Amino acid sequence: MSKNLKRRILGLTGLEVTQLGFGTAYSGEVGDEQAEQVLNNVLDAGINFIDTAPDYDRSEERIGKFISHRRDEFFLATKCGCNIDSNGESREPGHLWTANQLHRNIDQSLSRMKTDHVDVLQMHNPPVAEVEREGLVEVLEEIQQAGKTRFIGVSSTAPDLLKFSATRAFDMFQVPYSALDRTHEQMIQQAAVCGAGVVIRGGIAQGRRGSEECWAKWDRAQLDEVAEGMDRYEFVLRFTLTHPACHTTIVGTMDLDHLKENVSAAKAGPLPADVYSRTKTRLADIGESPE
Repeated sequence: MSKNLKRRILGLTGLEVTQLGFGTAYSGEVGDEQAEQVLNNVLDAGINFIDTAPDYDRSEERIGKFISHRRDEFFLATKCGCNIDSNGESREPGHLWTANQLHRNIDQSLSRMKTDHVDVLQMHNPPVAEVEREGLVEVLEEIQQAGKTRFIGVSSTAPDLLKFSATRAFDMFQVPYSALDRTHEQMIQQAAVCGAGVVIRGGIAQGRRGSEECWAKWDRAQLDEVAEGMDRYEFVLRFTLTHPACHTTIVGTMDLDHLKENVSAAKAGPLPADVYSRTKTRLADIGESPE
């Protein structure tokens, strides 16, 4: 796989990221040998943005084990607030929003991934009220000043996303978005206009993992007619890439064939303007439009 993926600047961070990123949430579904192969193929393909989290099973451990020797080839993003034990097993409740937990998470993540810093540290879907009550933005800034992360962000959804965006405290946001879930379409644009980097998750509508309800929208909108023979997964990914504020979209897979297909779709680039417009019109006709 040749390295000619389109790159964009992640907001005001200055990080030049490939518009196709890689998410590691599913890495625990395969053995070490396959995980090693996939992670190295991700880098071989030229993808330079990898997103993970302490509670994504063994993903951080495997990043450290299999690609830490290639650390200068990619930007690394992880999360905090995750309530896990020393073995990486999730506890109840799934998240703890305290200063101690954020510090504990980043220190453990750096150890696991065999690096002295991450490029982006994101709070993992926190409630605004708890972030404010515990002073967690200041905690993230402490971690940043200690050199453990270059930039700070938050993975969030509406309505909290709007409140976090209004603070202007974060360098980037991670947000769910796809043709089949356009809830955050306008909010993503607003965040980018304010200078924030935008990392999209779910940009291929969960692909082959997507729910029947999700893909039923495709059928109701009769998007096969608009796609004109294009594979639906390629089409949805290219729809996401067409959004002007999509700096990178993290697509996760542990299947090498699917990885190659995603890379090929990204190389094909955004949808033609007329196709993009007709797709939005058809989705709006079935009620799938920005709120």
